[in-house]
Amino acid sequence: MNMGDTPIPADNSPTRYFDKKFGIEAAKILPGEYFATDRNMVLVTVLGSCVAACIRDVRLGVGGMNHFMLPRSEKDPANPVSMSARYGTFAMEILINQLIKMGARRENMEAKVFGGGNVLRGFTMNNIGESNANFVMEYLQNEGIRVAAEDMLGVHPRKIYYFPGTGKVLVKKIRELHNHTIVERESEYNLRLRNVPVGGDVELFK
Repeated sequence: MNMGDTPIPADNSPTRYFDKKFGIEAAKILPGEYFATDRNMVLVTVLGSCVAACIRDVRLGVGGMNHFMLPRSEKDPANPVSMSARYGTFAMEILINQLIKMGARRENMEAKVFGGGNVLRGFTMNNIGESNANFVMEYLQNEGIRVAAEDMLGVHPRKIYYFPGTGKVLVKKIRELHNHTIVERESEYNLRLRNVPVGGDVELFK
């Protein structure tokens, strides 16, 4: 089996399906998931305050996407980054390391980043979306990975279609929500993160 066929760890596998619109295989990335591939696929996610980093080796055509959030700190809500940034660091490192295992080289990587909207109610005093956006930009700068495109912050959720082979991204702003699925999903994810010990184990994102 090709390493691009199955993400690691296997229990972190996103939903796979055939996308009729684009006529290719697709993977739906939910909060806490990531996926890397060398296949002709589209990676799809919906973002509210979470952030997705789409990273690829521009020469090899290997790429992937993660979907993560920095958990809000109840102990120090004014400064959630110090401890919770370890969650974001883990999400970034596990994707980058998987790409390297598949033959990608760090110096050939480019990133496109999305999300960080202010959509979670009750977090306006400490905009968790802004914290997520600031974190991912700082992380990529520190790692020397070029940011080729970004669409972050604002008040609208986004639906992202990422084509790792070419680096193409389609972004759809969701300006009207008829239900609260996105907000509820991210609120529940944030609650789970706050109740799991911070560490380097992949159990973190189950």
